[in-house]
Formats: sequence, structure tokens, C-alpha cells
Amino acid sequence: MVLKTTTIGAFPKPDYVPVSDWFQLADGMTTAAVTERYANEMAAAGEGAEALFVRATGEAIGDQIACGIDVPTDGEMRRENYVHYHCRHMRGFDFENLTNRTLRDGAYDTELPTIRSKIAPGDSHFLNHDYRVAASSSTRPVKITLPGPLTIADTTADEFYQDPVTLGADLADALNHEVRALVDAGCRYIQIDEPLFARKTSEALSYGIDHLERCFAGVPEAVTRVVHICCGYPNHLDQTDYKKADPQSYFDLAAAINQAAVDQVSIEDAHRHNDLALLETYDRTTVILGVVAVARSQLETVDEIRARVEAALAHIDGDRLWLAPDCGLGFLSRDLAMAKLQVLTDAAATF
Repeated sequence: MVLKTTTIGAFPKPDYVPVSDWFQLADGMTTAAVTERYANEMAAAGEGAEALFVRATGEAIGDQIACGIDVPTDGEMRRENYVHYHCRHMRGFDFENLTNRTLRDGAYDTELPTIRSKIAPGDSHFLNHDYRVAASSSTRPVKITLPGPLTIADTTADEFYQDPVTLGADLADALNHEVRALVDAGCRYIQIDEPLFARKTSEALSYGIDHLERCFAGVPEAVTRVVHICCGYPNHLDQTDYKKADPQSYFDLAAAINQAAVDQVSIEDAHRHNDLALLETYDRTTVILGVVAVARSQLETVDEIRARVEAALAHIDGDRLWLAPDCGLGFLSRDLAMAKLQVLTDAAATF
């Protein structure tokens, strides 16, 4: 048996990347600073920004492959955060006049971009370019990630729709515009990030999963469709008293996700273990199990990961189990991120 490995999204940004990183701000991830700075930082970097992003993307992919990761991501080097980068490329968002909102089920309070007109795709595609840059640096298939409609809606301020179902459908259509361009560019692993599924399970079940499938409309079977559902980040590395999603949410969502038009579901298990009977619900969907904590500096051991995976394999077939970190690795130093990935792949190789 060979257990595949992947990463989820963000990789530590080198210091030379020209945009601020919300993982590394002193005020934590609730601050609007990265959103407010982005346009000026990009303007200051000028035409030289692209070369820096290309370099950083190549290094991030190279590091992941050096650690043995089967399907790396591009590391999200171009993104100030994993949501707003995409919103900047859609019509309908105002990034000049931010609006205060409480989000993530009360976990954060911050200033957010505001929806002031109908959401629609931008004038040109952008993720296909990001993918081609990443693929040119990789000897392995590269996964590209996008935020999902429910998560975008919770990470922005709606002053136009006042109807979450219509808003979500329009966001899904705009995301599908990029997803199809990724497919045309050759991308074969596409991940939609929907942490809000774990925070707002009733909304996810009512319309969120339908919108997730709408994001993947027209995607051929040769492309692996992934949904990532995490439990929430702290504001800084090694913080333990932050508000997480209810662990019951994974159980509440499992049957519907298993029947949805996705091939893989990514769930966290390292920062807080699940009842692994959860995995038995996924009788057709591959589970990407988080076995490395992404906001804890303590390094896992091969034996610890192997023991957890052995327990998981009592509930799911090995050909439908992949291993990964819980979420993105942006809180970590490059050395620690690579050390955690190496332990992950070393553990996977023992099966």
C-alpha cells in the first residue's frame, strides 16, 4: 500500500515577496492591514513583482517536492490572504472603502472588502497564469486552491445582495469561470476551501454544497475535485485558546459531502483528533487527513503519525486515504515547515 501525500495551500513566504502576509503580522490575522496595504505594495514593486513571485513559487514547490510531497500546491505566494486575492479579480468588490464585520462565527472582528454591485468574473483570467508558472517549476502535478462561495461571503461585507443564496450562486459562477480556465491550462487538482462549512453547517447543507458543486460545473472526470474544510486558525503560532469549529460539524456534513460531486475531502485531525468513525461515512470519497499541526511549533514524530494513520485505516480503505498537514503552513518558518513535511512523508512511506 502506498499512501499519497499533499499540502493544503499556503507555504511560508520568503522575505523578498513584495506583499504582506497575514500569517506574519504582529496584530494577528484579524487585522485589515494586509488588505489595506496590498495595492500600494504591488504598485511599489512594479514590473519586478512578477519575477519575485515566480522565484518564490518555484522555491515553495521545490521545497515540497524535496520533502517527498506527491501533489504540492503553488504555496499561494501571490496572495495577501487566501480569500481576498481572488475577490480582487472579480467585479463587484470595493477594496477602497472597507466595512467592519464580525466573522467566523464570532471568532474575528475586522475591516473587510465590501460587495457593492453584482458579482461577476473579471476582465481576464488570472489563476491559469498562476498555474502555468507553478507547473513550469514542478516535476509533479500541482494543486491550485480557491476560496469557496460560503467562505468568501463570510470574509467580505455584503451591501448589495442581502440574499445569501443568490450571492453564493453568483460567487460560484465567478469561481467556475476560473476553474474552467485552470482545467484548460492543464491543472488536474483543484481545491475549493470552505472552512465556513464547519462553522455554518445548516447553511452548508441548505445551499453551500450546491454552490460548491456549481464551482466545479463542467469539470471533466480527469480532474480531481477537492474540498478543504478546516476548523479555524489562531492569531499566532502556538496559541491554544482560540475559537474552533464544533467537532460535530464534520459528522453533520459527512453524508452530504460523500454524495457531492467532489473526489476528495480534506479535514483536520492533528490539532484536535476526531472520532475516526467519521471516516466510515466516506464510502466513495477520498479523505485527505490532516496529520501535522500547522499552528504548533512542536515537531511531530514518525511514530505518532503512523499510530494515528493505523487507527484511521481501521475505518477507511488505504486507497482512499491521503495524508497532509491540517491546513496551510504560513505560520511556520521554512525550516520547520519542511521538517514537518519530511516527517509526514516518512510516516507515509512506512505503509
